[in-house]
Amino acid sequence: MRANDEPRSFTEQGRRAQIVRAAIDVIVERGYPSTSFGRIAERAGLSSTGMISYHFRGKDDLMDQVVTDIYAEAAELVGGRIDAEQTARGQLLAFVEASVAYYRTHHRHVRALTEITLGRRGDDRSGPRDRELADLAELLRAGQRTGEFRDFDPDVMAVTVRHALDGVALRLGEDIDRDPETWSRELVTTVDRATREDPT
Repeated sequence: MRANDEPRSFTEQGRRAQIVRAAIDVIVERGYPSTSFGRIAERAGLSSTGMISYHFRGKDDLMDQVVTDIYAEAAELVGGRIDAEQTARGQLLAFVEASVAYYRTHHRHVRALTEITLGRRGDDRSGPRDRELADLAELLRAGQRTGEFRDFDPDVMAVTVRHALDGVALRLGEDIDRDPETWSRELVTTVDRATREDPT
């Protein structure tokens, strides 16, 4: 197994990405408990599990990378929409709208993330999600400081918005033919009314 602090070649980076993609497929199709290096190697077309062990210390290490990659991809796609807005309210609504759009186009990634989260319940490995909640709460605080948002507990509201998005992600993942625009529009309206200083 390679040392984690050694620089990775382009080939190694490509192999790691291949393994992560295969892991996502296996998680979605088999569920988190049944996901093993053997099944991932088979899905990736690798000759042995040793090729996975060379890059990852074990299942937890690989799952950490899957979570990191999914969050990074989502942040890149959603972040651009948020950065284009000049107000806290605009950024909040862009976050909700862009998140729903991501769920529609990356439903397998979202299902894999859900499987991992449920499968590791009680395991203290929620770094990316905790950071997302902290960033969302800070955005809400910023909006309160500028008078865009009413008085509420930003941490509670951040969790509320996040869980509402989780529910939409679950529904869109179960039925990819659902109309995401309707879900997006209704959730944006709900979040806007819940947070605005003057919801009328």
